Amino acid sequence: MTLATTDGERLSARVVLLKGVDERGFRFFTNYESDKAAQLAAEPSAALCFHWKTLRHGVQVRVEGRVTQLPAEESDAYFSSRPRGSQIGAWASQQSRTLRDRAEFEARIAEVEARFVDGPVPRPPHWGGFVVAPRRIEFWYGADFRLHERVLYEADAPTWTKRLLYP
Repeated sequence: MTLATTDGERLSARVVLLKGVDERGFRFFTNYESDKAAQLAAEPSAALCFHWKTLRHGVQVRVEGRVTQLPAEESDAYFSSRPRGSQIGAWASQQSRTLRDRAEFEARIAEVEARFVDGPVPRPPHWGGFVVAPRRIEFWYGADFRLHERVLYEADAPTWTKRLLYP
């Protein structure tokens, strides 16, 4: 999914892996010291976009909502399910910071592998999950001649409202 964030001055969008959806919202995991996490700390809201070009004439789902960190127990559980190489990478990467050269990163990976050679890799304290609690969800269905169909759902606690939008 595409995740868009802002810190109030700079907008940024990137593709991240959706790891689950439940009654709380849409979950993803990252380094808490990354640019995206810093932006979420400054402005705890985000927009998500899913796009399936080959369905119908294209289908897009847009989500906007508030973002909160997941409990440590959930981050621990997901981290322990990741491949060992991904766990090592979470420790070795100083995500979003300047990297002098690839050799520097490979040295950090080797250091982390040596540190945890005899056992499981614990979740780093700077790594975990977020959940985007939707306030708006729009379904966009492509159509010939750009006569698209758009359906918007908005949270109006405790219910959701639905309305159609012009293409």
